[in-house]
Amino acid sequence: MSAPLLIPAMLALAAGTYALRWSGPALRNRIRFPPRAVQLLEVAAVILLAALVATSTLPLGTGEVGIALPAGVLVGGLLAWFRCPLLLVVVAAAATTALLRAIGLS
Repeated sequence: MSAPLLIPAMLALAAGTYALRWSGPALRNRIRFPPRAVQLLEVAAVILLAALVATSTLPLGTGEVGIALPAGVLVGGLLAWFRCPLLLVVVAAAATTALLRAIGLS
């Protein structure tokens, strides 16, 4: 992306993100989903998270995976299972992967 387009693109992304985050509280009392739709959305969130874990654990086409990446994903998955804060989950998973790679277990 060229430099003149970078700032407008960043501003458009920021405005869209802010509008999306604002729409939840603004529409909370105006839109009611049927119980079945709420249940499907909850299941969809879990499936999306599982798919993210699977694609992070098993990179395709990059040769040998090693132990560091799956171990980091496992640590992050366990912390998420125990409902730890997202920041802690991400930092612990990255730190585990980095530590194992630093000691030569890539």
